[in-house]
Amino acid sequence: MESRPTLIRFEPFLGVCHQEAAAYKTHPGLMRFGRVKRMRILITNDDGVHAPGLKVLERIAAQLSDDVVVVAPETDQSGVAHSLSLADPLRLRKISERHFAVKGTPTDCIIMGVRKLMADNPPDLILSGVNKGQNVAEDVTYSGTIAAAMEGTLLGFPSFALSQCYSPKGVFWDCAETHAPGLIKKIIAKGFSPEVLININFPACPAEEAQGVALSRQGRRDAELMKIEPRFDGRGNPYYWIAFERPDFIVGAARILKPWRRRKFPSRLASRPHRRSGAKAFRRNVRLKRWTCGRRRPKS
Repeated sequence: MESRPTLIRFEPFLGVCHQEAAAYKTHPGLMRFGRVKRMRILITNDDGVHAPGLKVLERIAAQLSDDVVVVAPETDQSGVAHSLSLADPLRLRKISERHFAVKGTPTDCIIMGVRKLMADNPPDLILSGVNKGQNVAEDVTYSGTIAAAMEGTLLGFPSFALSQCYSPKGVFWDCAETHAPGLIKKIIAKGFSPEVLININFPACPAEEAQGVALSRQGRRDAELMKIEPRFDGRGNPYYWIAFERPDFIVGAARILKPWRRRKFPSRLASRPHRRSGAKAFRRNVRLKRWTCGRRRPKS
């Protein structure tokens, strides 16, 4: 029997560490006159415009804003990663006033939404998902869900990728739907770097069983779990599926989010009158390194 996590895990992605990300104010795309403004949200996924996870994401977005536009792939695009449609034209189908389907990849959908459908009034926030299945470890290099958020980040918009883990008992969509709105609001309020996308994975359990939130690093999966599964069609011709084994899940180390406490500096530095000026300089340098990861803060 698999042992599965009951923590909501999210990763600041694209190579900026969480200490540095915390130094930024709220993403500039979400601010106006110093206050969080009414958001305009663009949502997409990689499972297709008719996927149940997209309906869940619509309900999540509706708790954040009443101005939501859906631009999603016409068909399932799982595993296409950050690919573009360059050899084929993009076909845009209008389903309703705020719902559009694109015959293309999740990346195509973000570009179509930002550069065409919302060009006159661009989005303030991009949400991708809710993916059926976790996006962890090497998944982030294959995932169209992650790629859509990545494209949004590269275009300068704060972007979140949301994924719902599942088990043989089923998919607990209520976990993502219940916890995502509040978590997104908290992360936006705290602020994060424009160079970072947020990847959130919700555990395979009912919403009330989720035990907390953890900030985790991207891990690695055993490459031996990937295999080729041969089969035969009705005429005896071989064909193949790329398949993955499902090992026992072992919860890795993660940083449980708790209120940050200011560290106390050695009292011996402050207890010597002739070293007070040096102690002040020392404390200032340590704080500067902590919040900017060693980079020199620009002069004001």
